Amino acid sequence: MEQPWWRDAVIYQVYVRSFADGNGDGVGDLAGVRSRLGYLRDLGVDALWFTPWYESPLADGGYDVADYRAIEPTFGTLAEAEALITEALEVGIKTIIDIVPNHVSDQHPWFVAAIDDGPTSGMRERFWFRPGRGADGSEPPNGWMSIFGDAAWTRTKNPDGTKGDWYLHLFAPAQPDLNWDDDAVQAEHEAVIRFWFDRGAAGIRIDSAALAIKDPELPDVGGADDEHPYVDREEIHDLYRSWRTIADGYDPPRALIGELWLEDAERFARYLRPDELHGAFNFDFLCCAWEANALRACIDTTLRIHAPVGAPPSWVLSNHDVTRVVTRYGRADTTFSFAAKHGLVPTDLELGERRARAAALLAAALPGTLYVYQGEELGLPEVEDLPPEHIHDPMYFQSGGTDPGRDGCRVPLPWSGTVAPFGFGPDGSTPWLPQPAGWADRTVAAEIADDTSMLTLYRSVIELRRERLHGATFAWLPSPADVLSFSRGDVACTVNLSSQPVEPPPGVILVASLPLADGLIPPDGAVWIEISQPNDQGGPR
Repeated sequence: MEQPWWRDAVIYQVYVRSFADGNGDGVGDLAGVRSRLGYLRDLGVDALWFTPWYESPLADGGYDVADYRAIEPTFGTLAEAEALITEALEVGIKTIIDIVPNHVSDQHPWFVAAIDDGPTSGMRERFWFRPGRGADGSEPPNGWMSIFGDAAWTRTKNPDGTKGDWYLHLFAPAQPDLNWDDDAVQAEHEAVIRFWFDRGAAGIRIDSAALAIKDPELPDVGGADDEHPYVDREEIHDLYRSWRTIADGYDPPRALIGELWLEDAERFARYLRPDELHGAFNFDFLCCAWEANALRACIDTTLRIHAPVGAPPSWVLSNHDVTRVVTRYGRADTTFSFAAKHGLVPTDLELGERRARAAALLAAALPGTLYVYQGEELGLPEVEDLPPEHIHDPMYFQSGGTDPGRDGCRVPLPWSGTVAPFGFGPDGSTPWLPQPAGWADRTVAAEIADDTSMLTLYRSVIELRRERLHGATFAWLPSPADVLSFSRGDVACTVNLSSQPVEPPPGVILVASLPLADGLIPPDGAVWIEISQPNDQGGPR
């Protein structure tokens, strides 16, 4: 039986603002994406996941949505979005859009009315407005902290100018949290999902998927309740079951993909039961150290927890929120955590690129869905020296500058030429974030012309993945210490994380991340090999 497309797809993340600028205003837009569909087709991806492209004040890169049925004017129009979905399908690429159930923009009509109409506004039931603590209400309703680093409550002013109630925002103050106990919130999101599915979207990516439901008592974190007051609450599964019913009602069915930052692997897997989400991002793999034992344990755990629920694993090396993999893998500590981003950490970019090349072969060889963040296929490093006056990310501002924010992985892509804007926009235009002067050899044009480039490697690996690994069984192969080796059908992937060259399995080399010296895989190198005796027994698919 033909498997659903999303079970082994290569999904490319488009951060519209930084992908390609079609009109020369310095900001990426839908016209820019449409002009680059040929590039994405040739890269070999199956689907594009677009971070929010909706109308927004862009207080948090578009994750502060003001209108789900309109496109942010700096990106284009609804008609252009519809055309993009159609044109992408014509070249074999599906579209996944982003839905943000936890919050909206403070410029959303609901929240504007909740503020303008004062304390008696019925719109306040759609959010979390509460009186403050203390005799004069000057203290927040509880001690919850924002994910961006400060208090999760902001106090309002009443229409007469007096101090009013507080409202909850687990992210920036410009992103008030929605109250999912209100029927209108549920109905609106269901209508929005149908709106985009009706326009040809093949699925949705659900932002902060474990956070939407809150304990209505709003107790402090660490209270007597066994459940966290707003993370991974039991009620949230009913929400996603209702969305799954909508998705399954389309022909073909649409896909639901969750952003789930959860430490407990078993609870993570519960979101992937057959009547809930189709897939979720594997942040354990993204955050894992570049160490053989750690990676093997992560892969084993991932395959183990996905098997009982029948969901495909996903393999993710980077995205728009994390330090780019070339930079991260060049550090002494190759793990990722938001806390570890604080302060400038030395990195060896040459080492990081070698490891990133090997990681591309590792991730692409594993069974399930592969995600590629724009620029990852070019080997772009994190831009860590953005001048403060150019920084936009609220994580930087709400931390008082101690957190460098996420703009360093969102710098506009270089497409061609030797000086900025490197083909991101017309010559003479100024990108919304400055590009490093040394990116001439990182442009798409330069890398297409280089048989040894990261882009050439990604193109080769994605093509081989489609041709050779579709439906192939996974099994570990014997290997030396600090070496990972496994088979998928008649293809073996071997990754050398040791300090010495190692011998690959016998067979014909299909692709290598680095040149082999005397037939040996160098340290931080990886190969795919066609083996003469493929494994066809056991192992999860």
